[in-house]
Amino acid sequence: MVQKAKILLVDDRPENLLALEAILSALDQTLVRASSGEEALKALLTDDFAVILLDVQMPGMDGFETAAHIKRRERTRDIPIIFLTAINHGPHHTFRGYAAGAVDYISKPFDPWVLRAKVSVFVELYMKNCQLREQAALLRLQLEGGGKGAVGGGKESAGLLAELSARLAAVEEQAEALSKQLDDESADAAAVATAAHLERKLTGLRRALDALEPGTSGGSASVPSQN
Repeated sequence: MVQKAKILLVDDRPENLLALEAILSALDQTLVRASSGEEALKALLTDDFAVILLDVQMPGMDGFETAAHIKRRERTRDIPIIFLTAINHGPHHTFRGYAAGAVDYISKPFDPWVLRAKVSVFVELYMKNCQLREQAALLRLQLEGGGKGAVGGGKESAGLLAELSARLAAVEEQAEALSKQLDDESADAAAVATAAHLERKLTGLRRALDALEPGTSGGSASVPSQN
C-alpha cells in the first residue's frame, strides 16, 4: 500500500483553506490545515510534508517569518514552499518571497489548474524520494549482511539482490519519465533541480547495488547518503 503524501495548507482565512482543499482534493493526498504560522510550525514538528502552501498576509507571524523559521530547521528546510498572496507590491515584494526560501510565488486569484499542476510535481518528487529511501534501507541491510558473508552466497541472498534491483529499476523508470515531463513543460527551475538531485542519488544507489553482484567486491560497497 502506497502511503499518501501530506500537503500543508497555511492560511488564516477558513474560506481560503476550503478553496485550496477543493482545488487539491483531486490529487488524492492528505491535506493538513494550519490557520497561523505558529500552528504550521507545530505541525511540522511531527509530520513530514511534500510541499507547503503558505499565505503571505497573516496576523501575527506572517508568511515570510514562518518560512524563515521553516528554513532554519534542519528537519524542514528542504520542504518546498509555494507562497500565496492576494496583493502585489511589485518586484521587491516577490523577491522577498524567493529570498525567504519559496520555490514559487503565486498571486490570488490564481488558476486552479496551474496550482494543482505545480503541487502535483512536488508531490511526485516527494514520493520518488520516499521510494529511494526505502531502497537505500534495504540495500543497507544487504550490505550489513554482506559483512557476514551473505552477499553472493545462497539463494536467499541472490533473491534479495534481484528484488532490490527490480524495485530500483521501477523507481529509475518513473524518475526518468518525470524528468522528461519537466523538460517538456518548461517547469520551475526548483522542480527541475530537485528531479536532477533525485536522479543523481538513484545513480549512486544503482552503482552500490551493482557492486554486490557475484564476482564484484561487494564488501567495499557503500550506500550513498540520502540527505
